[in-house]
Amino acid sequence: MIPGQVVAAHGRHFLVRTAEADALDCITRGRKQDIVCGDHVELSLAGDGQGVIEKVLPRASLFQRADAFRSKPIAANATQVAIMVAPRPSWSEDLLQRCLLAAESQHLPALIIANKADLPEHRATLETLALYESLGYPVIPLCAKQEIRALRERLHGRLTLLVGQSGMGKSTLINALFPHADARVEAFSEALASGRHTTTHSRLYRLDASSAVIDSPGFQEFALAHLSRADIEAAMPDFKPYLGHCRFRDCRHDSEPGCAIRQAVEDGRIASKRLDFFRHLAAESSR
Repeated sequence: MIPGQVVAAHGRHFLVRTAEADALDCITRGRKQDIVCGDHVELSLAGDGQGVIEKVLPRASLFQRADAFRSKPIAANATQVAIMVAPRPSWSEDLLQRCLLAAESQHLPALIIANKADLPEHRATLETLALYESLGYPVIPLCAKQEIRALRERLHGRLTLLVGQSGMGKSTLINALFPHADARVEAFSEALASGRHTTTHSRLYRLDASSAVIDSPGFQEFALAHLSRADIEAAMPDFKPYLGHCRFRDCRHDSEPGCAIRQAVEDGRIASKRLDFFRHLAAESSR
């Protein structure tokens, strides 16, 4: 068996990086397996020089989103998640929180890239992000078209998954980090106030022997139906000090007396919009 790592997935075909090849075209044997970018695999070589993935090795992490009908794995084995936001087109704080929650549920450290620092609306973006910085998420202001030095040191020694809404500038950042990536960059539509999807599948780019970045498709929604109410609670760092301190063991942090979370909100120790976010997300969960 030849060890390798999936650097891109195209339906039933996969590009796998091995010690001998940067991108070996591979298929799976038998029925399609749930293989995603970042997976470590073992493969054999067919007579035509094509690889055949025989085994997917256990994952250290799986970053995914899921609605009521199906899950959408985005990347495996990432060791860090970088979430990109920008003032144009307008970014969603709700989607940012969902991405942070998805990262926390996999015990992955996360940072926030505040792109398009050259725009006048950038200051308002940083003011909104101050809450998340206070929760321990580093905020990296930059302009991907001009200077990305502040981000480079954060990528060293990690496999970073880059996520964000369409139009935030992820493809521009990938082109800056990897000049030969040939990522397509398209202008967002002012009329629709949303970016065009320029990346259609996740792709792994290697910075050096110990550092790589997975670029993922942009999104406009991020469901987390695979997480239970307890999962959501545990993935909110501002909730953690108060979990287990409510009067009732099954407290829903709604109108129950003796709720430690609600008391922390009233005391200003938890932002009220964070409790609103939890209630909204918990209402979506069927678990």
